[in-house]
Amino acid sequence: MSPWLEKNTFHYSQFQDIGRLVALKKEHRLTISLCLPTLNEERTIAKEIVIMRSELMQRFALIDEIVVVDSGSTDRTREIAADYGADVYEADNILPDLEKFKGKGENLWKALYITRGDIIVYLDADIKNIHHRFAYGLIGPLLTDRKIKYSKGFYDRPIATGKNRIRPTGGGRVTELVIRPLFSLFYPELTQILQPLSGEYAGYREVFERIPFPIGYGIETSMILDICKEWGIDVMAQVDLEKRVHRNQDTRALGKMAFVIMATFLDRIEKQGLINLKSELFKEMIQYNLVKGAYHPDILRLTALERPPIIDNPDYRRKFHIDP
Repeated sequence: MSPWLEKNTFHYSQFQDIGRLVALKKEHRLTISLCLPTLNEERTIAKEIVIMRSELMQRFALIDEIVVVDSGSTDRTREIAADYGADVYEADNILPDLEKFKGKGENLWKALYITRGDIIVYLDADIKNIHHRFAYGLIGPLLTDRKIKYSKGFYDRPIATGKNRIRPTGGGRVTELVIRPLFSLFYPELTQILQPLSGEYAGYREVFERIPFPIGYGIETSMILDICKEWGIDVMAQVDLEKRVHRNQDTRALGKMAFVIMATFLDRIEKQGLINLKSELFKEMIQYNLVKGAYHPDILRLTALERPPIIDNPDYRRKFHIDP
């Protein structure tokens, strides 16, 4: 086992003494925010908020606020989240003078402006087997080892194979088919990160505010590459959260995700001087639908947009009293 993998890999049970985490939080005078980025998550959002509020705000004062940043849900996500005690924001209404974009990375970036925590925990809002370990497990390394600035979850990912049938493992297809091969070729030390595309991670504001955020699927990939380049892999940890059950996507949807992630990866490695692209990448992914015996193109156009480090935003600097 490599030194990083052995030293910086944890199991959530190592942090089950939540009272100790609260004491460390108070000792270091820290605040902690939980952010849930959402888009049509009415089936799961209430349970996530209830469990986190009851266990980590009321029973133990580990989390100071729960914030939902919504991409424009057409169901009752925002209403339900507000009813169950979260602070709910529509992404378009945060920093409204900026051009408006849609995407998970956009929600995470704008959450930095409306949260107040020194530590920010990001959790996907579609976790069907939600448990408060998803939050305290990620917070644990940040409080118990001050050298660690970013922690990422990994887990077994059961996938649905038919009606009422669950296979015990087999998730993470884009990780194993796309990111792990790319990491192996360009960043072999990062292959130690078991699930680089997991949507559950936490870190210090001082890290998140200093890196750019792609607005879409590429956010998890770019975050790892940028943090590693700026601070090194030793500031990162990973935590075994055991099992995560969530909504699975079909192969076509995963293909679109892989396309965006690969484009983000290539952009990063070019900026870091590892490759030199001789021409601009083609900005469209073409898939085909068979309709009434004829094939019709289904085109995804790549925007390749990203937000710059939010610490460069004048409104953010004023709000958090950061000197010019």
